[in-house]
Amino acid sequence: MSMDRQITIHQPARLEIGKGTAAKVGDWAAGAERVLVLTLSRLEAQVETLGLPGKVHVFTDIPAEPDDTALAAAIVAAATVRPDVIVGLGGGSVMDIAKLVSVLWDGAQSLSDVIGPDKVHRRLSRLALVPTTAGTGSEAGIRALVTNSETKAKMAVESSHMRADLAVLDPALTYSVPAHITAVTGVDAMAHSVEAFTSLRSHDMVDGYARMGISLVGQYLARAVVDGTDSEARAGMMLASYYGGVCLGPVNTAAGHALAYPLGMRLNLPHGLANAIIFPHVLAFNQTERPGKTAEVLAALGLPPGHSPQHVRNVAHEYCAGLGIKMALSAHGANQTDLTAWAAEAHAIRRLMDNNPRDMSVEQVHAIYEAAF
Repeated sequence: MSMDRQITIHQPARLEIGKGTAAKVGDWAAGAERVLVLTLSRLEAQVETLGLPGKVHVFTDIPAEPDDTALAAAIVAAATVRPDVIVGLGGGSVMDIAKLVSVLWDGAQSLSDVIGPDKVHRRLSRLALVPTTAGTGSEAGIRALVTNSETKAKMAVESSHMRADLAVLDPALTYSVPAHITAVTGVDAMAHSVEAFTSLRSHDMVDGYARMGISLVGQYLARAVVDGTDSEARAGMMLASYYGGVCLGPVNTAAGHALAYPLGMRLNLPHGLANAIIFPHVLAFNQTERPGKTAEVLAALGLPPGHSPQHVRNVAHEYCAGLGIKMALSAHGANQTDLTAWAAEAHAIRRLMDNNPRDMSVEQVHAIYEAAF
C-alpha cells in the first residue's frame, strides 16, 4: 500500500464552488484598503464582478508563458501598491504569478532565493485565486512555475506560504472560453490526473482525486467543447481541473509534462496544447508498466479497451483529435532537425522524468517526438 508513504496535501483555506461565487471575493476581502488584481487585458471587465473593496489596482501585463522578467514587472507594480489583498484572476500563468508576487513584493527575497521547495519565508498579502479556465488547477496547490528568460527552463517554487486563502470555482467565468482553448486546457487537466495516477510516486489517496478528475473529463470535456454554455459540463471541468491540481502537490507530473515543456518554450505553444500533443504517446509508452491503470484511464474516457501500447496510442490520439486539437508537431511550426536538441532538454528535467513509471532514455524521448511530428 502506498499509504505507507507519508504525504502532505495542501488545499485552499476556503473554497467557494458554484455559478456566481466570483461575487463572494468582495465579501471575503472586506476591510482591505489596497487590492491588486493580476489578470489579462481581455479579462479586465470581469474584475467588477468580484465586488472588491478599497482602492483596486489592476495589472494585466502577464504573457501566456510568463518568465522571470514578467514576474519582475508584476513585483514592481505590487511594491508600488503595497496591497492588503492580491487576486489572481485568470488561467494557470496568472495564478502562478499571483502566488509568487504575494510572497516576493517587498524585496526581502528574490526569485532565485526561493526556487525549490520550502524556501519562502512568509506571505505578504492575503491571496485569492479565481480561475477562468479549467486546466492547470493552480488554485488548488502551493506550487508556481515561471520560465527562466535566458535558459527557457521552467523554475518551480513550492511553499505553504503560497496556499490560497480563498479559491473560487465559478463555472460561469469559463462560458466564453473558445472551443480550442477549452479542449487543450481540458486535456492538460486530464494529464495532471493521469500522470499522477500512473506515477512512480502515486499514492492511494491521491489516486482517488485522479480517478475523479479523469472520469469528469470523460463525461464533460467533449460537451464543453461543443457548447461552451453547457453549465453542467463547465462545472464538471472546473472540478476536474481542481482535482488534477490537488494531484500535483504530493505526487506531481512525470514524463508527459517533461516532454511538453520544450515544445511550449521553443514553439511558443500554449501549455495545454503541448501536453495534448504528447499525451497519447507517453500514455502508450507507460502502458507496459501500468497496464491496469492505463485500462482504467481508457474506460474513464469512454475509449475502447485494448492491451497493446499501439492501441492505447491510437485511441488516445483519436480522442484528442476528436476535440479539434491539431496533434502533429509539424502543424505547429516544428522542424524535424530540432527534435534531437529538444529530446535532450526534456530528458534533463529530472524532477519530472524521475517520477515516470518506465525509465525513458534520450533516444526514446526523441522517438516520441518523431512519432508526434
